[in-house]
Amino acid sequence: MVIAGAGVAALVAGSLTLSTANAAEDSAPSLKTLSSTSASKLASKLTSDIKGDAGSFYDAKAKKLVVNVTDQAAKEKVEAAGAEAKIVQHTMAQLNSVKDAFTAKEIAGTARVVDVKTNKVVITADKTVKGEKLAQLKKQAKAEGSKVELKRSAGKYTTKIAGGDAIHGDGGRCSLGFNVTLDGKPAFLTAGHCTTAIASWSDSEGGQEIAKSGDGKFPGADYGIASYTAEVDHPSAVNLYDGGTQEISGPAEAEVGQKVTRSGSTTQVHDGTVKALDASVTYPEGTVDGLIQTDVCAEPGDSGGSLFAGDKALGMTSGGSGDCSAGGETFFQPVTTALEATGAQLP
Repeated sequence: MVIAGAGVAALVAGSLTLSTANAAEDSAPSLKTLSSTSASKLASKLTSDIKGDAGSFYDAKAKKLVVNVTDQAAKEKVEAAGAEAKIVQHTMAQLNSVKDAFTAKEIAGTARVVDVKTNKVVITADKTVKGEKLAQLKKQAKAEGSKVELKRSAGKYTTKIAGGDAIHGDGGRCSLGFNVTLDGKPAFLTAGHCTTAIASWSDSEGGQEIAKSGDGKFPGADYGIASYTAEVDHPSAVNLYDGGTQEISGPAEAEVGQKVTRSGSTTQVHDGTVKALDASVTYPEGTVDGLIQTDVCAEPGDSGGSLFAGDKALGMTSGGSGDCSAGGETFFQPVTTALEATGAQLP
């Protein structure tokens, strides 16, 4: 029997002489064509060197890195490195401060992210936020001026427990995220709202135990680990639900604009884009911070399933709104955070 991990789971004119014109043209900075991995490395270097870091994102279509800056000196530094510079009004520190202030209010049914593309904190309120609570939220958002944009979601923010390959427990079904090793022994990562609610796991409904839940955290974060108690195959791979798998070579950090894929036991495989990082979502059970926001759909039972890009593991499905018929948004627990917290290794 094989249980595939990870779903088993952000572009001289004038009367110069010809030689002078060519010299000016040659000295102009040029954009580098970058992979998402290369862009992520360059972004980390540039944003750490720039005073008043305002964030960055990857333009997957143009294969370029766009870096937000707040002054001309930073703009020139970014362009010299081969990235596109975009002058904006607010720094990441300013926007994160606003996001944290709204997160502290613990309003159930809301999500908060820093949208680097618009240079704003985007607050989304689901359909359960209404009346006086919505009126107060609108007032507080308006008071922040250009730093905040308030949106509504027709759905309801929920965790996706119900479900890569399905894992079953008493009272629910989730999806396996990534197979890992813990203290040299086989284990798997999934969502924390799965392992904190379910102690024992099987690969079929009512089947024999194959794993027991260990450390996990929810709310606050949304990661959990379970150690295998039965002899089953545990490859470092994602179930693609077409008869094939995607091998996973290791973990990576997500990048805004990056194209990603999710695998889960309810809706199987779906693609999308990373919209924001470090998102905070307040579910009915409490607030979870540090999530990856995407436009990939998910449904109950997809919980814990894998988010990946090529052979790199990015995260496990936490929750969101909408479904795979009407569309929606889904949030993921970064796998790097889960690995660090649990001490597990991948692969």
